[in-house]
Amino acid sequence: MKFTLNGEIVEYEGDPELPLLTYLREEAGILSAKDGCAPQAACGCCTVQLEDKAVLSCVTKMSRVKGKAVTTTEGLGEYRQEVFANSFVSCGGVQCGFCIPGIVMQSNVLINKNPEPSRADIEKALTPNLCRCTGYKKIVDSVEMAAEAIRKEEEVKLPEGNGRIGSRQPKYHAADLVLGRHHYTDDIRLPGMKVGALKFSDHPRATVRKIDISAAEKMDGVIRIFTAKDIPGDRQIGLIKQDWPMMIAEGETTRYVGDVLALAVAESDALARKAVAEIEVDYDVLEPVTDMHEALKPDAPKIHPQGNQLSRSYTSRGDMAAAETSSAYIAQGIFETQMIEHGFMEPECTVARPFDDGIEVFSSGQGVFDDRKQVAKILELPLEKVRVILVPNGGGFGGKEDLTTQGHAAMAAYLMQVPVKVRLTRDESIAMHPKRHPIWMDYRVGCDANGKLTFVKVKFVGDTGAYASVGMKVLERSAGHATGAYNVPVTDVEAIAVYTNNLPCGAMRGFGVNQSAFGFESLIDELCEQGGFDRWQFRYDNALQDGDMTATGQIIEGGAGARQTLLAVKDAYDAAEYKGIACGIKNTGIGNGMPDESKARVQILAPDKVLVDHGWTEMGQGVNTVAQQVVCNETGIDPGCIEVRVDTVSEQEAGMTTASRATSLVGNALIDACKQLKEDLQTHSLDELVGRSYEGHFCVDWTTKPGAMVEKVYTHYSYSYATQLVTLGDDGRIQKITAAHDAGKIFNPTLFEGQLEGSIHMGLGYAISEELVMENGRPKTTRLRDCGILRAKEMPEMEIIGVEVPDPYGPYGAKGVGEIGLVPTAGAVANALYQYDGVRRHKLPMRIPKRGLKKRVV
Repeated sequence: MKFTLNGEIVEYEGDPELPLLTYLREEAGILSAKDGCAPQAACGCCTVQLEDKAVLSCVTKMSRVKGKAVTTTEGLGEYRQEVFANSFVSCGGVQCGFCIPGIVMQSNVLINKNPEPSRADIEKALTPNLCRCTGYKKIVDSVEMAAEAIRKEEEVKLPEGNGRIGSRQPKYHAADLVLGRHHYTDDIRLPGMKVGALKFSDHPRATVRKIDISAAEKMDGVIRIFTAKDIPGDRQIGLIKQDWPMMIAEGETTRYVGDVLALAVAESDALARKAVAEIEVDYDVLEPVTDMHEALKPDAPKIHPQGNQLSRSYTSRGDMAAAETSSAYIAQGIFETQMIEHGFMEPECTVARPFDDGIEVFSSGQGVFDDRKQVAKILELPLEKVRVILVPNGGGFGGKEDLTTQGHAAMAAYLMQVPVKVRLTRDESIAMHPKRHPIWMDYRVGCDANGKLTFVKVKFVGDTGAYASVGMKVLERSAGHATGAYNVPVTDVEAIAVYTNNLPCGAMRGFGVNQSAFGFESLIDELCEQGGFDRWQFRYDNALQDGDMTATGQIIEGGAGARQTLLAVKDAYDAAEYKGIACGIKNTGIGNGMPDESKARVQILAPDKVLVDHGWTEMGQGVNTVAQQVVCNETGIDPGCIEVRVDTVSEQEAGMTTASRATSLVGNALIDACKQLKEDLQTHSLDELVGRSYEGHFCVDWTTKPGAMVEKVYTHYSYSYATQLVTLGDDGRIQKITAAHDAGKIFNPTLFEGQLEGSIHMGLGYAISEELVMENGRPKTTRLRDCGILRAKEMPEMEIIGVEVPDPYGPYGAKGVGEIGLVPTAGAVANALYQYDGVRRHKLPMRIPKRGLKKRVV
């Protein structure tokens, strides 16, 4: 059969049932169409144009394209490519970029049919397309700009600037992201590369008696089947606690359905998956432990040898009995939050190849240096024999901190001495990687007759699932932020992380703080109702100021911006009828006695090429742009000359990209690196400095461990602050979210707004729609469509207000913004809904009917 592909006639003689996406990527070599969920048809990343329609190529059979024209971003023509690229870059409509080529093709079809689309038209057209980064508003702005330019046959120019701090410097390499030219790990093609697929456990808890790989080994095209006995080194992995086996061996007991039993390597992905289907496992099936409260009972089966309590944090301050007795008003309640899926658009994938008697790994994880340590351990290699190169990924949000495919790809490539790719399907991704913690909270809060908070007493219990991941730290953060953005004189806080046979739970944007904020902010409103206090004024009167103390006993010595964020929403609060308000605080940096450290290097390679090496992960948030801007700001070097690299070979070590710390740490490290370079530029031109290298370093190693007997508590070196106002319409539906966020110093307004809009999108979904339901240790569904991620037409208006209260330690006063954006959201939504219908919500998600809520009668 014949069809036209990007203007050229193609003859196809293959399987008519083959998905168009597979043909494009594997046969035609067209990689702009991305595989985010194939064949679920849920994300839209694979959207292409078929004749005059936008179609999902993952479920479009080749038989359907016969005699028709297929267009991808490669076939748009130079003019439209430039218009779309420059519109998305100018408006900030691209972050990680994985979804954007599909959105461009969806938008191209819309503009062809409707040259002057309204915002509602654009949002409706984008219904098949998910984005997890942006919150959609800047995408809609981008499509509007592109449509206007195309209608008027005009060009779109990129914003011009010097790249310095405070400017709207275009995101680093963003045009390639828009048009699908950036190669994510699944886009990497290496000569002779083989493909691996994983065999997962069929049961959440079962003893593996025998793994029979004989039938799989005999299949044509299958090269090798690996099991636990093939791992050269130590197969116990984990970010903090090494309790997670890379593969389960015969005779051992599985702990969740994402445990890996075998790896099949074949000539193609399809053959590898057929081989996996032929692997037979004999199990002794055991009853899974799925309730975290039951798991804590003495007679519960032990998931790990030491028992089911992973960790316990406890702090107390002041006389609780006296504080309760003296309180005029007390509010209490039990609150529960749910497990949710990160929903990053790029499923996990790793490519590895032999390299200088060692291994080279192309990773889409969140920390190449942590990946290197774990891969070296697995392969029993010295660190210098393991090179990990970051492939800027298609979203992470904490879900790509733990190893998934990196170890398996590295092992197969090293032992077989050929390049190997291992990728997860969306179903496998949802079943394997850690999720957001469900947390049970028993809160009790008091205030005096004047509306000043007197005490907070709370117990947190979190389901950390099968393995530790960073679960102990998540519960630690819940405890450390238990009093929110407020000054509370007396506290009693306990936080317990519990092992179960559910999916592991680890890092996710907010990291335990949005859970505590939901419960605490709900009770703040209850205190206001009891005492007749104005909800805004109560928060303002109790907000942390410099010199006040957090839940951990840390004195805020500078940068407290909570009151300024409250002032920023005051007019909107006064004007709204049905409204909910909540504040937030979020640490910058890991702290708690663990060092926050970054190295960075600036090399002058040529008069027009400056290489910046650092160790932080670019996953859409713009850390490479931040690095570029700091060097521009310090030296005046043209941003167009600056190239950014993240590669362990540089030895510019950094930790996991988490805790909203990348901007702060890489910024300070690069300021340090540029000190001497600035001096040299006063007497030398760049031409004269070619070949020189400038090293920088920043380290905070003086925070204190929880419970440490010290004179001064320093839990974290920096905090950011926020207030969010949720306004409802007359039908009880969410109309607008006004978000005032203290960034200390806004490096790049476009990136700042985009980060917060994306955070609010995630926070609103957490509040009203998102949930990954578990049934007897298994996800009820692994379909992305069923995870409740909000689509463009479901997002309300958002107003982002930037507040700048400088931090004493941040570069130029900057604080983290990546996580704080969703800390107050669920609490603000809950409080708004209560004001509307008088029902206090104690559990997430809080479902809102499509036709709205019933208004209470006062």
